[in-house]
Amino acid sequence: MRFVFSGRFYILLALGLVPLSASWNFPSLRIAVLVYDIALIAAALADYFISRKLPEGFSIRREFDRRFAIGDPTTVTLHIENDTPKPIRCRIKDEYPADMRLDEDRQAEVEIPARRHAKFTYKLTPPKRGRYEFGTTAVRFLSKFGLVWCQAQAGDAQSVKVYPNMRRAREMELKALGNQSFTAVQRKAIRRGEGREFESMRDYVRGDELRHISWTATARRSKLTTRQYQIERDQTVLIAIDAGRLMTGRIDNETKFDTAIHAALALMSAAARAGDNAGIIVFGRRVHKFIPPKRGIEHLDAVLEALYDTEPELIEPSYARAFQFAASNMKKRAFVVILTDLVDKDSSQDLIRSLKLLRPRHLPLVATIGDRDLNAVVSSKPDDIREVFKQSAAEEIIHQRESALRLVESLGGLALDVTTQTLGPRLLESYLRVKERGLL
Repeated sequence: MRFVFSGRFYILLALGLVPLSASWNFPSLRIAVLVYDIALIAAALADYFISRKLPEGFSIRREFDRRFAIGDPTTVTLHIENDTPKPIRCRIKDEYPADMRLDEDRQAEVEIPARRHAKFTYKLTPPKRGRYEFGTTAVRFLSKFGLVWCQAQAGDAQSVKVYPNMRRAREMELKALGNQSFTAVQRKAIRRGEGREFESMRDYVRGDELRHISWTATARRSKLTTRQYQIERDQTVLIAIDAGRLMTGRIDNETKFDTAIHAALALMSAAARAGDNAGIIVFGRRVHKFIPPKRGIEHLDAVLEALYDTEPELIEPSYARAFQFAASNMKKRAFVVILTDLVDKDSSQDLIRSLKLLRPRHLPLVATIGDRDLNAVVSSKPDDIREVFKQSAAEEIIHQRESALRLVESLGGLALDVTTQTLGPRLLESYLRVKERGLL
């Protein structure tokens, strides 16, 4: 039976027990009380069978105030409609995904007048990306005679997607670039730098580079004239995210892969503001996702859609397959950002060999994401033999990383060795530096 007795039932039951206090002198009262109790229970059961179905015209609809994003509280609203001629008193309890964090109570008791509606809200915070399932909403409503609470299900089961946090990515962008984000990026990249896109001529000023002097214009004007350049637009950025074994490591309750995703979104946002096209490739032993470089809201939505359910695997990545795929699909010169991690000589050598597939047509930047600041680990004095071994291992990893990154630079690429905390800022600064110096 899907019901519970109401407060009215228990009050009537208690009233039926009062005559038992006089049953010592009148034994027949005991039989009367027993008959009364049986009749009360029978009435409650009959009340349940009469009232067990939700009234026609009663419905519950669930909606959300925004798209679910990892780490962001989202308000869930239950719209309760009573399109019947009588008021309905009910208790509701929503079935939310167990993996999400419940920030507010998900159950309430409401009384809805006839032909009216009510709403109830609570908040959920998703801890990670992926697909989540909402169940139906459990409803307890008071029966026709008020003797029991009948239980039923209302509304529909619902699937939702939890996306990477774009707000966090934009905050990362603004925090890293600061004022540069507005002068060099938002204002159509009009900041004059060492880009290769010609803007105008001006009189020579002491300190200008000789290579920027226009000798034809100088001869025509009989006055030293300098070419003025602006940061180029419509360039191409491709972000390659390693979805292999080392990217499954968790730092502060987040995988390196998730950290890389948010840094990549921050870079894509900065590239769009600078007028560049940005794309993304996710690879393990094979290429999992590829979104060709573009810009615009629809493009960013396509990237979020591609990344919401992509997870790293416990296998070694194939840099060669990923870079060969990128080289085959990128005809225009691109700034290729590789977000990965290296801890041994084999993976370093594999990466270095594979980079030759990108050079010299493209400009690669390899960013290795460490678990922590290894330099801080080796700088302190060890207290015991365990600390000695830990520092020895850290020094070996630092040596492997430095060797690999020096080889990257010797091949004409760029290199960064960062922690999860510094990945976003360092990546954005490197991108802006590439734009200012006209390296593409």
